[in-house]
Amino acid sequence: MADTQRGVFKRVWLITGAARGIGALIAEAALADGNAVVAAGRNVSAIVERLGDTPALLPVALDVTDEAQAKAAVQAAVEKFGRVDVLVNNAGFGLLGAVEESADKDIRRMYDTNVFGLLNVTRAVLPVMRAQRAGHVINISSIGGYRAAAGFGVYSSTKFAVEGITEAMHAELKPLGIHATVVEPGYFRTDFLDASSLVVAPQVIDDYDETSGAVRRRATQMNHNQPGDPKKLAAAMVALVDADTPPLRLPLGNDTLAAIAAKNAYVAQEMDAWKTLSASTDFAD
Repeated sequence: MADTQRGVFKRVWLITGAARGIGALIAEAALADGNAVVAAGRNVSAIVERLGDTPALLPVALDVTDEAQAKAAVQAAVEKFGRVDVLVNNAGFGLLGAVEESADKDIRRMYDTNVFGLLNVTRAVLPVMRAQRAGHVINISSIGGYRAAAGFGVYSSTKFAVEGITEAMHAELKPLGIHATVVEPGYFRTDFLDASSLVVAPQVIDDYDETSGAVRRRATQMNHNQPGDPKKLAAAMVALVDADTPPLRLPLGNDTLAAIAAKNAYVAQEMDAWKTLSASTDFAD
């Protein structure tokens, strides 16, 4: 039976990867805004230690790669609060290294979390939102989800997948009263570049020293010196959910805005340069 207090909350959020980093900050911002939060993560005690003990909080154990755990987390949310209004698919990690340097086991583990884990949780939540004919699915992508760069190619490929999934969901869910948004943060001052969130490919190939090698060195220098304020990111998420017409894509940070503008200009220039060949492949009739 649903908790009788559910009516006092503005919305019910389910946030993955909520024990630390951006996920914990989003949870704190949502709670401060008068929402109930189902904070999901592998370490429930860390969630409680970070977010405290309040009737508005439901900590749940969730390894997103486990489909049964995803379903159980959603069931616990509905039993406690009666609904799920916002899903934030935040759980994920990065892989730094040239594509050739990246090990199969690291690639597959990252896909299991960043892509297949996201799908597990999304599929578990959508039946609830469809029954409500309301909801908002927010998938956390990256600056690398819009444009890939040397050293982050395989990581970017997982976020490219998240972008494609969200774009399709935006079309599929709109007639059902459900929003879908992909959020594209740039470099924010979190622990993303630490070993806790970023796997660095152990293989180093000298031929990539000027490309992915240079990115490895910059990542070390940038760690905890990133330009983005993570608390402002969390506040932006609350503003996003409050919007009457949320966007399909929400870039966050001036670095992401600049990267998108540069890629769009490059694509337009290259398409114009090759348009004669591109247009030549249709049937003449």
